[in-house]
Amino acid sequence: MALGGAAPQRGSAAAAASMRRRRTTSGGASGGAAGTMLQFYTDDAPGLKISPNVVLVMSIGFIAFVAVLHVMGKLYFVRREA
Repeated sequence: MALGGAAPQRGSAAAAASMRRRRTTSGGASGGAAGTMLQFYTDDAPGLKISPNVVLVMSIGFIAFVAVLHVMGKLYFVRREA
């Protein structure tokens, strides 16, 4: 047992309230968040299944497309001025 009355006795109402408080603050917040995040990475999750490589190639392609559009815009602007 704890000395100096730091912790409530095991069978008391204060001990039960303390345990309830501990469970809701630590277990409830992290367990619920982990459960919902895990749904995104399971095979049962609804939606489009795309591998990380496809996402990488598509993002690099989008960046290249925007860069080409910028270069074409600069060239169009330069030819229009002359």
